[in-house]
Amino acid sequence: MSEDQYGSVQGFVVPPMPTSPPPAPPDRLRSVAVGLLNLSGLGLGYALVRRWLLMAVCWVATVILLLVALPADPDGVSGVLVTLYVVFLVFAAVHGALVGLRTRLAWPAQTPVAVVLGLVLLAVPAGGVVLYDNARDEATQQMLLDRLDKADQLVADSGRLPFSAAEPHYRQALVAYDDLTTAHSGSRAADKVPDRLKTFYTTVAGAYTQKNYCDAIPQLKYLRTVPGTIGKKQLGSLTTWPDDRLATSLYECASTGLAAQRADWSTNFGDLLTTFPQSSQAGQVEPAVKSAVSKAAQGVRGSQPCTAVEQLQSLSTQIGSLQGGQGSVGLALTADAQRAGSQADAGAYQCGVSQYKDGDFDSALTTMNDFVKNNTHDKNRARAKKIAIAAEVAQTVPAAGKKLPTTASGGSISVTVKNDSPDDITVLYTGPVTGSFKLKGCGSCTTYSLTTTLLSGFKPCSSGKSYPQRTISLPTGTTYFVHRADSSSATPASDTAKLRSGYIYTECAYSTRGFGTT
Repeated sequence: MSEDQYGSVQGFVVPPMPTSPPPAPPDRLRSVAVGLLNLSGLGLGYALVRRWLLMAVCWVATVILLLVALPADPDGVSGVLVTLYVVFLVFAAVHGALVGLRTRLAWPAQTPVAVVLGLVLLAVPAGGVVLYDNARDEATQQMLLDRLDKADQLVADSGRLPFSAAEPHYRQALVAYDDLTTAHSGSRAADKVPDRLKTFYTTVAGAYTQKNYCDAIPQLKYLRTVPGTIGKKQLGSLTTWPDDRLATSLYECASTGLAAQRADWSTNFGDLLTTFPQSSQAGQVEPAVKSAVSKAAQGVRGSQPCTAVEQLQSLSTQIGSLQGGQGSVGLALTADAQRAGSQADAGAYQCGVSQYKDGDFDSALTTMNDFVKNNTHDKNRARAKKIAIAAEVAQTVPAAGKKLPTTASGGSISVTVKNDSPDDITVLYTGPVTGSFKLKGCGSCTTYSLTTTLLSGFKPCSSGKSYPQRTISLPTGTTYFVHRADSSSATPASDTAKLRSGYIYTECAYSTRGFGTT
């Protein structure tokens, strides 16, 4: 054989050199090591078998996951993304294991060391999960604390608003507190809720702190509904916190209204007696009402008796409508209502006198007639009749009302009043004495025409004819007469007589379009 210039031996061919090292013998332990190292998410298994591109792919997948997951928030990472990443790691581990089965490791030389390293590096994703969960929990805590702060601010801002405008915001804050204590009971925010609820209560009931008791009533009533939103366990002593304060507010507001004669006092007292019948405040209701009746009764003898009478009438009605009084309290309130009513009836006399003196004869007439009707045994009833008569006379002749009539009667001067009218009439008179009487109509008499009364020599109650008449005795002085038809709306006629001793006087009533006298 001869050798050519290329070193080949004639008759023999040298095979070409291989492009890569021949596959290593199968090694399951090495396969496990590569697979375990890929599970770390860093592609280290691929690095040990020199698959650099595949290692880079692992790094890219892990970086994408970190960019999405960090910083941690309460909602965490999307479940789809986590699932995809886990599937990717499993795929990388399985693929790495297949590659490592017949590929020698670049480092370390000992396969068991690689297995141990893979197991150790599994702590990286496991630790990452733990750290991420902790970060997520902290983010959740901060989110809940932010909710708590927003609810606190809502309460603080609402405390500066009228309660009607603030109530919806209070309810919103209360829902937030309830959610923290129920849905997130172990959170730091939930632990702070009890203190926040104390602030909530004092803020809502701010009017009570400022002693604005009437304004505090709706606020405290609202607070009594809070246990319907938040459990009594969370509220603790706050459950009954509004009760005594509401009882105090109802009493104080009603007492002020009673003194100021407002219409709402009885409603508040009624609420107090119904809601807190055994409270010390409820025990003060009847004495307060009784005192108000006594004070109003004293006013009857003051400078404004009519005002006092109106107050007594109002008290009688309002006390009578007062709800919630039970047992002895109810009986005492009933007695107070009856006393106010009787005092109002009796006080009508002083009111009528005041109206008469003030020249309000219309009101005086009505008041005295009512007094006479409602007080059949009152010592002032007789004089009240006289004042009513004088007031009616003064409606037609105002000068008749300059003096308050007395109960005096009789006199030395004889005055005969005749009725030359077809209508029954009432004769009223006042002056030194006051009285009234009725005269039947004259059956043979007619109504005079106005023209006839203007003729010279016109004289009603002519002699030689019998007329319904009555003679009364009056003292000297000026007496004012009014003749009023009982069955007609005609204008009453009047006459002023200045009576002197030694004379006999005659009054004649006749009718035209109105009434006239001679």
